[in-house]
Amino acid sequence: MFRNMRRAVCAVVAALLLPLAAGAQAAGAAGAPAPEARATADAGAGYWHTSGRRILDAAGQPVRIAGINWFGFETANHVVHGLWARDYKSMIDQMRSLGYNTIRLPFSDDILQSGTMPDSISFADGKNADLQGLTSLQVLDRIVAYAGQRGLKIVLDRHRPDAAGQSALWYTSAVPESTWIANLRTLAGRYAGNPTVIGIDLHNEPHDPACWGCGDTTRDWRLAAERAGNAVLSVNPDLLVFVEGVQSFDGVSGWWGGNLMGVARYPVRLDVPDRLVYSAHDYATSVAQQSWFSDPSFPANMPGIWDRYWGYIFKQDIAPVWLGEFGTTLQSTVDQRWLSALVSYLRSTSAYGADSFHWTFWSWNPNSGDTGGILKDDWSTVDTVKDGYLTSIKAPGFTPGTGSGDPGDPGDPGDGRVACTAAYTVGSDWGSGFNAEVKVTNTGTRAIGSWKVTWTWSGSQRVTNMWNASYTQSGSTVTAVNAAHNGAVPAGGSASFGFGGAPGGGGVPTLSCTAA
Repeated sequence: MFRNMRRAVCAVVAALLLPLAAGAQAAGAAGAPAPEARATADAGAGYWHTSGRRILDAAGQPVRIAGINWFGFETANHVVHGLWARDYKSMIDQMRSLGYNTIRLPFSDDILQSGTMPDSISFADGKNADLQGLTSLQVLDRIVAYAGQRGLKIVLDRHRPDAAGQSALWYTSAVPESTWIANLRTLAGRYAGNPTVIGIDLHNEPHDPACWGCGDTTRDWRLAAERAGNAVLSVNPDLLVFVEGVQSFDGVSGWWGGNLMGVARYPVRLDVPDRLVYSAHDYATSVAQQSWFSDPSFPANMPGIWDRYWGYIFKQDIAPVWLGEFGTTLQSTVDQRWLSALVSYLRSTSAYGADSFHWTFWSWNPNSGDTGGILKDDWSTVDTVKDGYLTSIKAPGFTPGTGSGDPGDPGDPGDGRVACTAAYTVGSDWGSGFNAEVKVTNTGTRAIGSWKVTWTWSGSQRVTNMWNASYTQSGSTVTAVNAAHNGAVPAGGSASFGFGGAPGGGGVPTLSCTAA
């Protein structure tokens, strides 16, 4: 019987999302791309609802959740991690610049206890100045407000009953079901009328002895999800209700929260139509081994595995499917092949638009011990290789300013100086080839909408592949231009791209950066 083995250096678990407009009609079960399935800049406004396997915005335009998990509220810090190193606004700006449109925020019921205060927030050098003296819930309010002003959506994830650890069932002796439901209702009401918060993930990773459809009200997660989901919708009927799977169904076991096989026989029934999204989790060998990784046909066997556990729900047009967590350190070849296959399975935005699976990658945080994060250990530098795997399924097209609340004006002034610099770092060099990263920093006084970096090698190096930017090369001169999702960089913010080249052994060239 599989047990989830995930661990974290400082804590464990989180997630996220952004809007995309796409083709009007869903493709058939086979998934033929629709030519009209393309992003439009005005998608994502207001609250969202479902139609078959698609999620639609308030105007009826299809949107795609393409986000990131940012964990910490569920830990003993009672606040998102990394604020000891950076300002929360700069974090959200960076997420936006990388093309993520949604943040999944894990929390525990501890933060709803009166007077719970956050720990490990730095206020040095003006960082996080507007968070001083605030409770954990008030800090959450600030993050929601700023995310909304920057055009990101939020999914709240009830990750744990308390900071002590994950629970198999949605309740414990210390946090009974009545408390769980009351707290979910409180959060639903707290953000009523604020469409930045588009939904609530009712409980993270139910697992054995949790069951689906067994009828035992003390263990049947499907029935509990109905009780909680309807309670949420009774307070805020505009929210999406995200329901994860379990571990085992009919003797077939898998990842915690990743088994949605029971939906075919026992669908979740909510009182408000068009609000249900099913959610699965899927991981690679850096988290734990599964039998399918050693199958001789791997990774060609994986689409069939995903179809069986959760993909059929999307393909049969039953409901939208959101891969709320997936991640890996990418250290092994197996994990690299797994992530490549999974990204392909989730359907590229360019081919399918929003008629696709929804997702939030695990995690933004570098301190998830068995997956690492999009950020490296300095809480600033982007792992461009890991982020690059996700490029084809990101969903740019969000509209800033959709949130409510006033955590301080995040808007960029209409005038000021436009400038940027670029720094070149060689990550690895094995003689016949090398990988490098370029970090572009906005050194001006206002936001930029695009950037271009140029350099000339002194040797015979050539770019072999590039991610998070496009390029041309003439002789030894390379010009790299931002991708669609990372051209906008706020004043003081940064964006990164990476590339492979050959041969190795070259020096670091001088870079020029042009912003507009």
